[in-house]
Amino acid sequence: MSAPQSHEQRPLRPLPKLIFASRWLQMPLYLGLILAQAVYVFHFWVELVHLIEAAFGNQHALEMLVKSIGYTQVPKLNETVIMLVVLGLIDVVMISNLLIMVIVGGYETFVSRMDLDGHPDQPEWLSHVNASVLKVKLATAIIGISSIHLLKTFINADNYSEKVLLWQTAIHVAFLFSAMAIAYTDRLLQPTQRH
Repeated sequence: MSAPQSHEQRPLRPLPKLIFASRWLQMPLYLGLILAQAVYVFHFWVELVHLIEAAFGNQHALEMLVKSIGYTQVPKLNETVIMLVVLGLIDVVMISNLLIMVIVGGYETFVSRMDLDGHPDQPEWLSHVNASVLKVKLATAIIGISSIHLLKTFINADNYSEKVLLWQTAIHVAFLFSAMAIAYTDRLLQPTQRH
């Protein structure tokens, strides 16, 4: 008489196997986000090249920068334009970081293990990521991105109506409270582990 198989060794029945395998349908979504990140990298370099060209006096590059930031016409590169362009570049980097968190964290959490334990390039945050931690990290990243947008709007406030300024501030505050609520709910549901 053979010993009963342990739970780990028993093969899945067809329906649970199909349901479990359906997690791979997310793969095209993550690949799509990787392509979106490539677009952001391209956009970053285009803006950076325009900034460098404008710094050396290229009038066409300056016009492209002014148009991209929605600023008023300026005869030459000034500190405000530089600040708005740099904030735009920081915004692209933060969105790229958000994409990495979603791609790597989502794949690791919902699709399959990446077996990065011991790898020298393993991100520190990935070792303790789960769906709940990922939600909090994403919420804080969105607040950072919203902060950059709000700062860009305030620096360029002359080109916006008071209504737009108020709405952007209200939306940022809503993001802030949402992130705090997510973090608080997560803390209530999972008691903190003491080190």
